[in-house]
Amino acid sequence: MNRFTDKTVLITGGTSGIGLATARRLLDEGAYVAITGRDDARLKAAAEDLGEALGGDPDRVLAVRADAASPAALDALMRRVESWRGGLDAVFANAGVGIFKPAAELTEADVDLMLDVNVKGVFHTVLKALPLLREGSAVVLNASWTLHRGMAVASVYSAGKAAVHNLARTLGADFAPRGIRVNSVSAGYIDTDMYRESVTDPAQHARNAADVPLGTLGRPEDIAAAVAFLASDDAAYITGQDLIVDGGLVGSLPRR
Repeated sequence: MNRFTDKTVLITGGTSGIGLATARRLLDEGAYVAITGRDDARLKAAAEDLGEALGGDPDRVLAVRADAASPAALDALMRRVESWRGGLDAVFANAGVGIFKPAAELTEADVDLMLDVNVKGVFHTVLKALPLLREGSAVVLNASWTLHRGMAVASVYSAGKAAVHNLARTLGADFAPRGIRVNSVSAGYIDTDMYRESVTDPAQHARNAADVPLGTLGRPEDIAAAVAFLASDDAAYITGQDLIVDGGLVGSLPRR
């Protein structure tokens, strides 16, 4: 498929995991892709990886160091994107952090970090990108299965992700007169670096997979496919929705 030929997409947090897999998917479908990250080395490695996938041609990839929690950094990012391609056809607000502890163990710094990146960062990313978004463009926000099902060690993380989906609904209504759609995607257990940093016990990986009716952890590519759908014209009449991609984790009990 070439649903994104000559279209320009911004992916925040695009140096690994879901963000990097989505960048690969959209490049495969013809897009020009800008990715962001906070770590110079990881950003360089991701850009080189994507360039190699294009046969060593880096012209369709722009890598920009930017912190989603910094409005000033987002302003600079949008200036780079505008000078590169003039505008945007889609944004995947993917950058996020997770701190998983019982609520009583969360520090004020933990709470501030998660809300600054996962909620305020998503909101400011979309608002800063709005002047660049062309009519008929799409925004996809990275939410989480935890907004649909309680998880004991994810109180503030889950609350932030619930706010993210609410932004999809409210901004979807707000931007509709311009033909800009806004949706969220809620991933289940996805085998990424972030997941493995949070779940360090290999036995827990097996227990998590056993909670999924399909019996396995998801892959970043599974979420990339969902983001590509929501960002494409195939979803032209879909806005304000949350697409759960979780192997059945939220809605079903596995067969034992």
